Amino acid sequence: MTFLKATDIRKKGEGDFLLSKINFSQRRLEKIAIAGETGAGKSTLLKLIAGLLQPDGGEILFEKQRIIGPEDQLVAGQPGIAYLSQHFELQKFLRVEQVLTYSNTLSDEEADTLYEVCQISHLLKRRTDQVSGGEKQRIAICRLLISCPRLLLLDEPFSHLDMVHKNTLKAVIRDIGEKLKITCILVSHDPLDTLSWADKILVMRDGQIIQKGKPQTIYKNPVNEYAGGLFGKYNLIGQETFRTFSKLRAVKKFIGEAGSKSIFVRPEHFKLVKKSSNALRGKVVKIEFFGGYCELDVVVSKIPITIKAGTADIQNGDTVYISIAPDALWYV
Repeated sequence: MTFLKATDIRKKGEGDFLLSKINFSQRRLEKIAIAGETGAGKSTLLKLIAGLLQPDGGEILFEKQRIIGPEDQLVAGQPGIAYLSQHFELQKFLRVEQVLTYSNTLSDEEADTLYEVCQISHLLKRRTDQVSGGEKQRIAICRLLISCPRLLLLDEPFSHLDMVHKNTLKAVIRDIGEKLKITCILVSHDPLDTLSWADKILVMRDGQIIQKGKPQTIYKNPVNEYAGGLFGKYNLIGQETFRTFSKLRAVKKFIGEAGSKSIFVRPEHFKLVKKSSNALRGKVVKIEFFGGYCELDVVVSKIPITIKAGTADIQNGDTVYISIAPDALWYV
């Protein structure tokens, strides 16, 4: 059953549309991530879903009921939907438990479960000016969840967090869905935040959804170069370089399908292999170490490409041979 459905949503800005022809649906407990560059309309869409902005066209149905905008009601906001802004605030100089017990109607057992899921049980006696940014984020989410929403909207929840607090918050958001059975939509600009979490990704550009689908599809088969670039590094094999790369059997076969488009290849889809007739010779010109893997900048017949490789003993200036698997190719 459809839990949330947006149909032809439009929102007008100064002289133009901020959002245009937005259509998507969400099932209960389906995790949706929204990706796009700054100004793509991600936050505006979340606020429309939350009932904090008035659409200029279309409608959003939440559990089959139309979401009412602020112009049609005294107090803005949709019952059953909680929205955490990028710029949330906690009351200063209060203890965390005071912030959370205000208007709390949960039983002690329910509250303790919520604090445990949000990993803030140990923070209850501290003042809000004595907790870190990551801890404040979890407290703010917990404060929203006290109202028992059925949909939680998170706008860039991982911004400005170090790796430790980011990983903790990721675990909390997973538990909110799995243990509390609350459906989530989040916005993030970091592909590592979305690819491993989402069931569906909406890619936005200039106020429109240009692609939607499973993370694996969005990552491997982007609709265009913009969508591909949002989720990590990539290589484009253009028309002018087809001759060089057509020596690889997989690429030669794919060139006919690509037509006038460029072939899209993620760095990890190139493989370092032994010298053979189905391999291209290249020279390593740069190596970047990332712990469990390295990224190599390799020049093949004056054409630069980026390859993701293991931590083998490779040095700048080394000659390497590369190949590619047929199922790794796409075109944009």
